[in-house]
Amino acid sequence: ITPLIKKMPFFGNTFSPKKTPPRKSVSLSNLHTLDRSTREIELGIEYGAPVMNIGGQSLKFEEGQWIAESGGNVSGKEVQRLKKRNLQLEEENNLLRLKIDLLLDMLSETTAESHLMEKELEEVKNHSRRKK
Repeated sequence: ITPLIKKMPFFGNTFSPKKTPPRKSVSLSNLHTLDRSTREIELGIEYGAPVMNIGGQSLKFEEGQWIAESGGNVSGKEVQRLKKRNLQLEEENNLLRLKIDLLLDMLSETTAESHLMEKELEEVKNHSRRKK
């Protein structure tokens, strides 16, 4: 069996694959080959902000944030409801601020009256000591 295996060429140690030539890195875009004026004609002077559409909602990248351009799958009724709720919360917030300001004014007035009464009491005590 051994002499038969040695005679078969595909079992020998003579395997040496061909060297593959190095690949050239090729850009998928040919825009770098175009001059400035051709690029401006092809792409326009204003490239604009990036825009993408995901799940029926259009998003635009402005000032470092993605902003929804359209309502997408949110209904007009839902938007109106949220706007109304937002307005109610803003009014409630303003009322609470007014109440806080009023309470602070009342506290300041009471504190000032308390200090005045303490000063008057101290003066009465000093006056009564002098009489004795």
